[in-house]
Amino acid sequence: MISISNNAFAAIAAMFSLLFIFSSMQCHAQLSSTFYDGTCPNALNTIRTSVRQAVSRERRMAASLIRLHFHDCFVQGCDASILLDETPTIVSEKTALPNLGSARGYGIIEDAKRELEKTCPGIVSCADILAVAARDASTLVGGPTWAVKLGRRDSTTASHTLAETDLPGPFDPLNRLISSFASKGLSTRDMVALSGAHSIGQAQCFLFRDRIYGNGTDIDAGFASTRRRQCPKEDQNGNLAPLDLVTPNQLDNNYFKNLRQRKGLLQSDQVLLSGGSTDSIVSEYSNSPRAFASDFAAAMIRMGDISPITGQNGIIRTVCGSLN
Repeated sequence: MISISNNAFAAIAAMFSLLFIFSSMQCHAQLSSTFYDGTCPNALNTIRTSVRQAVSRERRMAASLIRLHFHDCFVQGCDASILLDETPTIVSEKTALPNLGSARGYGIIEDAKRELEKTCPGIVSCADILAVAARDASTLVGGPTWAVKLGRRDSTTASHTLAETDLPGPFDPLNRLISSFASKGLSTRDMVALSGAHSIGQAQCFLFRDRIYGNGTDIDAGFASTRRRQCPKEDQNGNLAPLDLVTPNQLDNNYFKNLRQRKGLLQSDQVLLSGGSTDSIVSEYSNSPRAFASDFAAAMIRMGDISPITGQNGIIRTVCGSLN
């Protein structure tokens, strides 16, 4: 029989106590779909009301809110850093090239936050509002729904530099897109599914001008001709065109059907069907709305898991555009 001294027993007990505390902290830090059930039970309904009103006023806002969540998560993780305004101590992500003049929906998030502060002051993070708003935007334009995991906290910093380097670009080749998503823990399948958000929304002329005037073999001639009407060879860079001409206000699998017809508007769209590793996924989603919807929802959940701030880290901002 092994004999253990009192001191050794105390040391072992202390070690197990620390392990238990650490384990509890880890569990506490996990995101949960029921995070606000006890502290702000009407949080999701409040956010949904703001999003519904915004999308009813402008259908395009659904695409903008999904994109806003995406652009947040790819820079520092899902921490609402994209919402911070420029200050003497913060170089805002809003002015980074991928966001400047194109990222939209900031006011919708602020509207929801303002309402939440009336009933649950200091409880619901701006990062969680972004995640819920993206889900609600999807459902309001016919896309899938999913249980949003909650419990993120807000950052006290932004990164203009990372916003310039970490966000996938409209001219990126396939290998760069794949590596960009992989660096955030997302698979190639996730990348293709999330690209399906381009079933809604619009793009500015300068982002696809070279493609529609390039006479490439990867673009349908009639499609290119149609798109030239609203995008001249010079000037009018900000002219908008729907990413999907067929169902521009419906989040569906038509985006993938367009790719099979060489009618992807952006270069980063059409490269998903260019003889590479993503061709089979595009074909699958083109043939199966259910497969696309299921994978899009799962990919949005995984995207929402990118480096969240939890526990006692970060803050809960009172106003999403500024620090408390």
